[in-house]
Amino acid sequence: MKILLAEDDKNLGRLLQNLLKKENIKTDWVEDGEAAYEQCYRDGYDVLILDWMMPKLDGIALCKRLRAEEYQGKILLLTARDSVEDKVAGLNEGADDYLVKPFEMAELLARLHALVRRQGSYKQEDYVCKGVTLAVKDYTVVYKNKKIQLRPREFKLMELLLINAGQILPRELLLERVWGIDGDVTENNLDVHIRSLRLKLASIGAESLIKTVRGVGYMLEVEDV
Repeated sequence: MKILLAEDDKNLGRLLQNLLKKENIKTDWVEDGEAAYEQCYRDGYDVLILDWMMPKLDGIALCKRLRAEEYQGKILLLTARDSVEDKVAGLNEGADDYLVKPFEMAELLARLHALVRRQGSYKQEDYVCKGVTLAVKDYTVVYKNKKIQLRPREFKLMELLLINAGQILPRELLLERVWGIDGDVTENNLDVHIRSLRLKLASIGAESLIKTVRGVGYMLEVEDV
């Protein structure tokens, strides 16, 4: 099991990290919500443990942002708030579970194992096409033994292009599939994300993979390697 712990209380954070490691649970610890956001896609975490009250970006706001991006990992909120209204608010923003401070370590471990078991039946498969591997678990692209990290919408774009390699995908189709039929976006959003994706691909020598078909859309050209 791999855990990302976001907790600004240094004593509690250090204690939890050490206790979880003793249970053979790999635990990375950060101290604010923005750091958690930057880290959470990088290592295929099984569960994010987010403190509700954190600097820069609190746990509930981070949870809301991640679910808006369709982040699929499990999220456990830690908080001293124990009212029904607070619990409902946390769950409504996308948390999978809720633990009130102070708590016993045994209860935290039980909840973590329950969350991991809940996702255990979902089989994540990588997409592979002529030297390009798109890894579902950690949102990465591997090309010629080099790896890059993608954001969720970049990942969705790459997924659509890779699955349909060699086929032109119209701009309207990409907007609909990535942002939804009712998504409040413009074609500029698509261009910005394609540009970001190309820059990341360029860092691993794959800058020529995505082709622009003027007036129509985009396609992925993958050569044998």
